[in-house]
Amino acid sequence: MSEPAIHIENLKKRYGEGNTAVDALKGVDMTIWPGEVVGLVGPSGSGKTTLLKCLGAVIEPTAGKMKLAGQTIYDHEWKIDDLRTLRRDRIGFVFQAPYLIPFLDVTDNIALLPMLAGMPNVQARSRAKELLDALDVGHRSRAQVSELSGGEQQRVSIARALANHPPIILADEPTAPLDSERALTVVRILNQMAQQYQTAIIVVTHDEKIIPTFKRVYHIRDGRTYEEAGEGREF
Repeated sequence: MSEPAIHIENLKKRYGEGNTAVDALKGVDMTIWPGEVVGLVGPSGSGKTTLLKCLGAVIEPTAGKMKLAGQTIYDHEWKIDDLRTLRRDRIGFVFQAPYLIPFLDVTDNIALLPMLAGMPNVQARSRAKELLDALDVGHRSRAQVSELSGGEQQRVSIARALANHPPIILADEPTAPLDSERALTVVRILNQMAQQYQTAIIVVTHDEKIIPTFKRVYHIRDGRTYEEAGEGREF
């Protein structure tokens, strides 16, 4: 079997010092394989956001180890010099709101990231077209963001997250603003994209509609994770 896309050992994060210190993560362990879509659930204040920020190299953990696609990126300190490039090239982000650039059309919203990474314009736009077609929104390639429905905007944001072939995607409440039908459509798309591109996807969610679709779920409580088999219900 290939290397895990994500491997975390005893990850900890402390905010503050002394009597005011708060241990947001107290020893998180997690392994996610290429092609998997895994749920991360837990109550407010349980550490979900902190864990996602550590995984996304947005904040620095306090201790522990993180490996991404077999490469150690953190081992009690960052092992990567350029975290900005790491985030741009190797980690895709999907948020609750699409955060598309309103003055760019759909294709340019997707092509921008690979072009910033040095991909030639023609190749970046070809990559954008490939992803838009895969997500069944190729016919909207020249549309402005304001012309898209909410569901179409979320599909474009997923295409943008995949643009640089990242080994992992971090999806933070991606179905929160959507009704049941559109929420399940987004989950179906994430599963299809994970399989097609062998990308590991973590979905942070409170959405009871989609939790039964995960084959594996990590619960986070009081800064620690507990893995359980999910239902893997068809959708």
